[in-house]
Amino acid sequence: MTSHSPALAWLGTGLAGRTLARVSAAWLLLALLGQLVFVIYVLGFYGRHALAGQPELWNQVLPHGWRAGHTWGNSVLAGHLLFTITILLGGGLQLWPRLRHKAPGLHRWNGRFYLLSALILSLGGLLMVWTREGVGLGGLGQHLGISLNALFILVFAWLGWRAARQRRMAEHRRWMLRLFLVVGGVWFFRIGLMLWLVVNQGPVGFDPKTFEGPFLTFLSFAQTLLPLAVLQGVLWAQASQRPAQQWAASATLALLLLATAGGIAAASALMWWPRLV
Repeated sequence: MTSHSPALAWLGTGLAGRTLARVSAAWLLLALLGQLVFVIYVLGFYGRHALAGQPELWNQVLPHGWRAGHTWGNSVLAGHLLFTITILLGGGLQLWPRLRHKAPGLHRWNGRFYLLSALILSLGGLLMVWTREGVGLGGLGQHLGISLNALFILVFAWLGWRAARQRRMAEHRRWMLRLFLVVGGVWFFRIGLMLWLVVNQGPVGFDPKTFEGPFLTFLSFAQTLLPLAVLQGVLWAQASQRPAQQWAASATLALLLLATAGGIAAASALMWWPRLV
């Protein structure tokens, strides 16, 4: 893609281009709504128990995540949850075209806070994965997958910031789209896992007691690499202006739209809503 081409523009040329733009916008809107549901869950479960002075109830989801007397580790976990909320909300604002055009100053300040949140979130995630046992992160394969996600967050945040500083705005937007996707890794993991459980009518490819197995290792890497691969395909299709490539990208995105909707519904019904009531 050339430096002056729009990143994931919502207005395409020709029927194939317009269809790709609309399907892309539909998937993004669905993802933002699904992440908002996840934010409500984090606030409603973790926030509610924290305000009630019962953070030990977090261990219903994160075994041994909260440990009495472990001030530093507990603070890292609480901060990680807090910045998960802020970065998911901030990402939605950064991708809102009206905010960028009507309030560029707010867009820039929100972007700075977004990048700072990404930095803290990724470093906190790495710290928990490699120093804090018993927070439901599985075995070595999942540790490596989560660490890859955190490293991508750091790299994309840096490259996005540098492109903005150098006024290469199309490149900046592409890096911010990539950052948005990898920041949502924890969300992709959950909706992917719940969709897998529903489709297979139970745990297949992993042990639910130890939370280890080949499928979870695969998902730990797929939560990062699959969305990035799809985005790159969409960007290439937009840049090519070839109808066949754009139709192929639209069809792929449409299938992922259905899978994403199924994953959000499954996660909401089986994981998030039951812990809010």
